[in-house]
Amino acid sequence: MIRIAIFASGSGTNAQRITEYFRERSSPITVDLILSNKPDAMVLERARNLGFPAFLFSRRNSMKVPLSMIS
Repeated sequence: MIRIAIFASGSGTNAQRITEYFRERSSPITVDLILSNKPDAMVLERARNLGFPAFLFSRRNSMKVPLSMIS
């Protein structure tokens, strides 16, 4: 199994399409994590709706904050 993470900072439509693509096929690839550097990015909400763990990070301080801590 190949586990991947998606980095996104916008609405999350591409992240959603990627996750759905692998879910709908018998693929050895799974999306296990979605990350964003923007606290108001819609991708964080999409990740939650899709059931994926999502993390917010800052390049400045290299801090990762679980989405559950910011929602």
